[in-house]
Amino acid sequence: MTNADETAIAYRRAGAGGSWLLRDLAGLAAILIAAALGYWLFPDNLALLTRMLSVALLVLSLDLVTGFCGIATLGHAALFGAGAYAAGIAAVHGGIVNPLALIAIGAVGGALAGLVSGAVILRGQGLAQLVLSIAVIQLCHEAANKASAYTGGSDGLSGIAPDPLFGLFAFDLWGRTAYGLGVALIAILFLLLRILVRSPFGMLCRGIRQDPIRIRAMGASVRGTLLKMYVISGAVAGIGGALAAISTEVVGLDSLSFTLSAEALVMLVLGGTGSLYGALIGTIAFMGFEDYVSAANPFHWLTLVGALLIGVVLFAPRGLYGTLAPLIQRLTGRGR
Repeated sequence: MTNADETAIAYRRAGAGGSWLLRDLAGLAAILIAAALGYWLFPDNLALLTRMLSVALLVLSLDLVTGFCGIATLGHAALFGAGAYAAGIAAVHGGIVNPLALIAIGAVGGALAGLVSGAVILRGQGLAQLVLSIAVIQLCHEAANKASAYTGGSDGLSGIAPDPLFGLFAFDLWGRTAYGLGVALIAILFLLLRILVRSPFGMLCRGIRQDPIRIRAMGASVRGTLLKMYVISGAVAGIGGALAAISTEVVGLDSLSFTLSAEALVMLVLGGTGSLYGALIGTIAFMGFEDYVSAANPFHWLTLVGALLIGVVLFAPRGLYGTLAPLIQRLTGRGR
């Protein structure tokens, strides 16, 4: 290869890197604009918006293992709940009240839960993985219920009282500080995860999803790679759980429920798997629609939610983002 060829390849790589950087910055700008609009349009409903942000972190973490690695799981809320309970126990029983320290503890708790549950779930394939993931979430739920001395059992763990953020911004009843913290966490983690999925490690995970036999033949450790991604996913979900614990100041068994795991998977499919953008869009669409129709029609809102999901699966099988993104790209391409 000549020096000219090497230079051309370097320029192409630099151009691709610049293109990805612009896309990431555009995505970050869209997140911040949406967050500002949410604050402006719904100033009295910041608790729901903060809940959306915490669940969005759970769905992002699920996208890492399902969308990019192809791992079938219905027990991902175990990682979310582990982070929530880790932060809650540290605050109530350990006396730790620094919100950033609680977020870090939640990340560690979620990562440890990801390590343990990932080691179990990755022993199976296909339907066996689903069964193992359901068993994991049920065991975690029952363990939290039995350890009532630490978790509060069915009554929940209350008494979480974080200090003001940076000593300046108190966590008030309106939820402004919690919402701002959630937006900052989403923005930072979104950029970090975008870098992760484009890295050689992320490309290796994509290759495992498409052809694990070939990856194994190349000498890479399939199970070891997937377990690493599961730990990273657990840390992201744990941060979401810690955010939920800080914002609500209580942790209940619903954070370890099978229902939350199933809803997270529905949100991911609704938005589109394997993009990160789809995880965010699916969370906002599902939770926003659910909140609206449950208030408008308290008796039949589940029917409307089911109709929405059926419509998306039939007419937009790639999810909302997976269906709309190519259309937008073609329109903008024509405009140029």
